[in-house]
Amino acid sequence: MRRTALTTTLLLALAPAAFAQDSKLFDPAIRHMPKDGKVTFYGAGGPHTAFLKVAEAWKARTGKTVEIIFGPETTWSARAQADADMLWGTSEQSMTAFLETYKTFASDGVEPIYVRPTIIAVKKGNPKGITGFDDLLKDGIKIVVTEGAGVANTSGTGTWEDVAGRLGRLDDIARFRRNIVSYAKGSGASLKAFKAMDADAWITWPDWPATNPDVLEQVNLAPERRIWRDVNVVISPEADPEAQEFADFLITEAARALMATEGWVR
Repeated sequence: MRRTALTTTLLLALAPAAFAQDSKLFDPAIRHMPKDGKVTFYGAGGPHTAFLKVAEAWKARTGKTVEIIFGPETTWSARAQADADMLWGTSEQSMTAFLETYKTFASDGVEPIYVRPTIIAVKKGNPKGITGFDDLLKDGIKIVVTEGAGVANTSGTGTWEDVAGRLGRLDDIARFRRNIVSYAKGSGASLKAFKAMDADAWITWPDWPATNPDVLEQVNLAPERRIWRDVNVVISPEADPEAQEFADFLITEAARALMATEGWVR
């Protein structure tokens, strides 16, 4: 018993050194120097389409430009570590992961600015006649879900399970899982999988059908099934001053109207 206790104590003492580790994308050789006379705003694809609309409105009003840089994190991480004035997270868990890499940014500076609900995206024309969650449990329905799978940072991680398990019925999760044909790492990858696999449904966010109307239609989940996640913003303490000006504009009435066109609400 004494040996076990000593071993346990030793493991606990070593735990911080043994298990703490930086994000795989973090590069300590990169110096964060965002104050360069321009505002750069980074994040995952999805919210970028609405942010581009807001940035255009802000430019028209002020003459100032914000560069919106989006896509899978691996495509912009090194650059963001060097010059990002602002980051957006497509969910709270996504932003938490970002802060492991972009260390100049602080958790207490993160500001949730909009929310949106999970929805079902179906093929244009809705050939399977899907009207709600229960239709996704039928035999032969092919579903795409978005998952980080422990290696990708995406807002979709866990959403399908939350939707399927919302009413506390294990059978709903099991039946839904049997119909999943792709666990795609990111929403952009999910859209590609939806088309490539001729899928019938995708648990996602309203902005994707809104910006891909030639491919997708939106079917709303019943209120008791919906999961809401936010988009949030954080500004570097070393950012150009215009970054805070743009962040303030993002929640004005003019910006809200633009964000609402893609399902974002306050």
